[in-house]
Amino acid sequence: MNTTEPKERKFLRPIALLLSVLLGVPFFSGCSSQRSSAPLPPVDDTRGGSQTYPAPGNQPQAKKGLSTKQKVAILAGAAALYYLYNKHKNNQAQGAQGKYYLSKNGRVYYRDAQGRPHWVTPPPGGIQVPESEAQQYRDFQGYNNRSTGRDLTNLAPSQAQ
Repeated sequence: MNTTEPKERKFLRPIALLLSVLLGVPFFSGCSSQRSSAPLPPVDDTRGGSQTYPAPGNQPQAKKGLSTKQKVAILAGAAALYYLYNKHKNNQAQGAQGKYYLSKNGRVYYRDAQGRPHWVTPPPGGIQVPESEAQQYRDFQGYNNRSTGRDLTNLAPSQAQ
């Protein structure tokens, strides 16, 4: 009887085991609960249609401290953003009521609890501010609904701090 016995393949089983482990590593590493330390992308609230601030008719600020004889100025656009930035730049809270930052591209943003930046948009009807307080914003676009003036991109870093 001519029977041929298969040759022993010593390395076949360990190689199969090694390949199985190597193919399983990406799957198991993807399931880990370890968070990446990479910064999260910014959130642009202007695209979603949500407002950070209430509509002008609902602003308690317009009624607070203003009498009928006191003159007010309307701050919109860049003037409103710079006003909001100055009002919130030293706050210690988080989120929309927390600290505001002035970006290099002239936009104002705040960071949420996860550290993601949210761009701030001025209310569509502007912000009513006492005229004495609004005088420092008279050179900016949006002061009393003016379309001309400075924007926030040309602010010197020393002024933005």
